[in-house]
Amino acid sequence: MFLAAELGRKVKKKKFDALEPDLHTQLLTAQREARAKRVPLVVLVSGVEGAGKGEVVNRLHRWFDTRWVRTHAFWDENDMERERPRFWRFWQKLPPAGTTAVLFGSWYTRPIVDRAFRRVGQARFEQELRRIAEFERLLSDDGALIVKFWFHLSKEEQQKRLRDDVKQGRITSPLLKKYARRYDDFLAVSERAIRLTDVGACPWHIVDAHDRRYRDLTVGRTLLSALRARLAAEPAAAPSAEAEASGDAAATADVAPARTNDASAVETPASTLAEGAAARTVLDTVDLEAVLAPERYRKELRRHQRRLNELAWRAHTAGRHTIALFEGWDAAGKGGAIRRITQAVDARLYQVISVAAPTEEERAQHYLWRFWRHLPRAGAMTFYDRSWYGRVLVERVERFAHETDWRRAYHEINDFEEQLVDHGVVLLKFWLHISPEEQLRRFEERERTAWKKHKITQEDWRNREKWDAYRAAVDEMVARTHTNFAPWSLIGANDARHARVEVLRTVCDRLDAALS
Repeated sequence: MFLAAELGRKVKKKKFDALEPDLHTQLLTAQREARAKRVPLVVLVSGVEGAGKGEVVNRLHRWFDTRWVRTHAFWDENDMERERPRFWRFWQKLPPAGTTAVLFGSWYTRPIVDRAFRRVGQARFEQELRRIAEFERLLSDDGALIVKFWFHLSKEEQQKRLRDDVKQGRITSPLLKKYARRYDDFLAVSERAIRLTDVGACPWHIVDAHDRRYRDLTVGRTLLSALRARLAAEPAAAPSAEAEASGDAAATADVAPARTNDASAVETPASTLAEGAAARTVLDTVDLEAVLAPERYRKELRRHQRRLNELAWRAHTAGRHTIALFEGWDAAGKGGAIRRITQAVDARLYQVISVAAPTEEERAQHYLWRFWRHLPRAGAMTFYDRSWYGRVLVERVERFAHETDWRRAYHEINDFEEQLVDHGVVLLKFWLHISPEEQLRRFEERERTAWKKHKITQEDWRNREKWDAYRAAVDEMVARTHTNFAPWSLIGANDARHARVEVLRTVCDRLDAALS
C-alpha cells in the first residue's frame, strides 16, 4: 500500500515557486465558495512521525483565509475528556457549516498507537475502526467534506531525518524517537487501519513526504480537487426548512430542521402515516388504567426519593454517569416527572436540559452535536426534557427533515447510545403515554387555570391534530431504537401519580443494578 509513496518524487524550487501562487488563489476561491454554500471541511493530518505534518498544517494556514480555519491538535487526553466517551473530544471540534477544521492527530491516533504497542487486541482494534468508519459516514451524510491525508516516509528516510535533527540540534516531536523504534509495527497497523476505512465518501490520500515541496503541492492540489468536486455537486444555498414553514411551527420546533437544499423533497409519504394510523402500535400495549391513590402515592414517592438520593451519591462516588431522557405527548407530565427526580438529588450532581428550538450555532452542526456537547462528567446526572429523538418525531412529522435524513437517524442514534453505554453511562429512555381524551382534559384545564396558561400554546393544539402521524412515528421509533443496551420504558401517564412513581422506581432499579 505504501510502495507508491516511497518513490522519492521531487519538485524543484523554481517550479514550486511558479505553481504555488496560482494554487493559493484557487484554494482561497474554493474556500469562499464552500463558505457561501455552508459546506463544512474536515482535514485529517496523519502519518509517519517526522514526515512534516506540522509544516503542512502551517502551509494550509497560509493558503486559506485563517478566519474560517481552526486547527486542533489531539495529544494526551485531559480529565474532562477521559470522563466522557472517546468521541466527545472530537465532537467539540467539528467545524460549523462553511468553516474548516484541520485535525492534527485525530480519531485514528489512539487506536493505531494502542495496537502498535499491543495495548489492545486485533478484535478491539477493528471494532474501533468500524466505529470510526460509521462516524465518518455520519458526518459525510450530513454534508461534511472529509479529506484524509496520510504522510508517508520510508524507514530509511525517517532514520535519516532523526539523525539530521540530532546533528543540527532541531527541536522535534517528542514522539519521534519512541515511535521510530516501532516503525514496522506502526506500518502494519496503519496499513490495516487505512484499508478498513478507505471508503468512497471518505477515501485516504497517501502522500509521499520525502520531498517537502512535492508533499505540499500534492496536499494543495488534492484539497482543491476534493473541494471542487463537492462544490460542483452542491446546489446553491436555499432557505432553511423553518423559514419556509409556518411561523409558529418553526419557532417552537423542538429540534433543528435538517440541512437540506431540496425543500420540496421534505415529505413523509402519506401512505406511511395512513398505514401507521390504522395499525396497532406499541402504544396500545401501555396500561393507561393504572391509578395510585394519593396516600399510597405520598408513601411511595418518599420511599423512592430517599432511595434515589442514596443511589445518586453512590454513582457520584463510583464515577458513573447517568442520562435520563423524557419523550411523550404534550401535557403527558414530562416536567412533573423530572421535578420529582430532581427533588431527590443534590443540586450539585445534576443538570436539566430542556430541548427547544436550536440556536444558530447548533443549526450549523450535525443534529447530534448539541447532545454530545452536554454529556455529563463522571458521576453526574443529566435529564433531558425532549431529546435527540426529535429527529424521528418532530422533524419527521412536521416535515422539517428529508425522509432519507430521519430514516438514517435510527442507526446514528443507536450508535450514539451504544457509545454512551460502552463508556459506562446509565442510559434511561422514557415515553410518557396518555390518551387523546386525557390530553384534551389537561389542555382545557391549563386554559382555565391562570398559573397554568403559560403551558398551553396554539402549537400544542396544532400538534394534537397530528396525533395519528405522531403515533406512527413513535411506533417506528421504539421498534428501531429499543435495544438491549438502551431499552425504552413506556409509562402509562393518564394518572400522573402513578407515572411519577413508576419513573422514579425505574430510575432507582436501573441505577441499583448498574452499581451492584
